[in-house]
Amino acid sequence: MRVVLAQPRGFCAGVVRAIEIVERSLEKFGAPVYVRHEIVHNRHVVERLKRMGAVFVEELDEIPDGAVTIFSAHGVSQSIIDEAKTRGLPVLEATCPLVSKVHLQGKRYVARGRVLILIGHAGHPEVEGTMGQVGAPVHLVSTVEDVVRLDLPDDAPVAYVTQTTLSVDDTRGVIAALHARFSDLEGPNVSDICYATQHRQSAVRDLCTVADLLLVVGSRNSSNSNRLCEIGIEQGLPSYLISDGSELDPAWLRGVQTVGLTAGASAPEDLVLNVIAALRRHGEIDVEQLDGVRENIEFRMPPELRAAKPRSKRSRKASATMVR
Repeated sequence: MRVVLAQPRGFCAGVVRAIEIVERSLEKFGAPVYVRHEIVHNRHVVERLKRMGAVFVEELDEIPDGAVTIFSAHGVSQSIIDEAKTRGLPVLEATCPLVSKVHLQGKRYVARGRVLILIGHAGHPEVEGTMGQVGAPVHLVSTVEDVVRLDLPDDAPVAYVTQTTLSVDDTRGVIAALHARFSDLEGPNVSDICYATQHRQSAVRDLCTVADLLLVVGSRNSSNSNRLCEIGIEQGLPSYLISDGSELDPAWLRGVQTVGLTAGASAPEDLVLNVIAALRRHGEIDVEQLDGVRENIEFRMPPELRAAKPRSKRSRKASATMVR
C-alpha cells in the first residue's frame, strides 16, 4: 500500500509561535503559567504543555493575581484584555499575527464609517475575539443565505473580513453574494487570506487525485482540520479525521491501494509519524510525499521572550521549513 503525504501539512508559523511562547514563558518565569483557552486546538499539544507546567483556563477569574497569563493563538476580545489590565495580570499575547491583522482591518473599516460583516463560524474563539475587538456591532455570516437575511440596506457602506481558518475557496461564494447584494462594499485582498489555510486545502485537493482514502490528523475541535476532511468527502473519497494512530480503523483500509495523509495546522508532525506507524502494523507500506509549497515563514516572539529558549524542540516539528 502507498501512503502519500500532503505538502504542506501540520504546524503553521502562527501555531509554532504560540506553542513556543508557552515553552519560553515556562523557561523564563517557571511553572505554572496560565493560558486562557487551549493555546491551539490539539489535545496532544495541550497535554504536553500541561505536563511542562502550563495551566489552561477558560476565564480570567480562574487565574491567580500576579500569575503570568497567555492569550491563545485565536485572539481575545478587547473586554478580556481590559479585564487583564484592570487586574494587573502580566500578559503575553500568543495571538496569531494574521488574526491580529484581521482585528486591525476590522477597526479601520469601522473607523471609516462602514458596517462590518465577518465571514466565519459562530462560537469559534477566533470569531468571538474578532467580534469583541472591533468596538462596534459586527454581522456574522457563514453562508449565502446568511447574506440574504442581513438586515441592512443594499446601499449601506459595508465591509467584510474573514476568519483566518477559512480559505479563499471557503469564502468565495459568500463574498460573491456580498458583492451581488451591496453596492458599496470593501474587503481585504485575496493575499490577506491566511496562507496556511489555503496551502493546506490546495494540497489536500491535489492529494485526493491520487488517493483512495484520506486520513486527516487533527482534533475534532479544530476548524481547519475538519475542513480538510470535508474537502476529501467533497472530492468523493472516504475521509476520516483522527487524532492519532490509535483511532485508525483497519476496516477503512480494505481494498485501498493508496492512502492520502495530511494534518491540520495545529497538529504536530510526530502525530503524522504515529499514524504511519499504525498503518505499518496492517501491512507493508511505501511512503512518499507530494510536491507542494515549501513554507518559509517567521513570526517574531514577544519582546519579553526573545532571549528565552524553549525547553523542547518537539513542538516545532513540521513538514514546512520554518525559519526562526
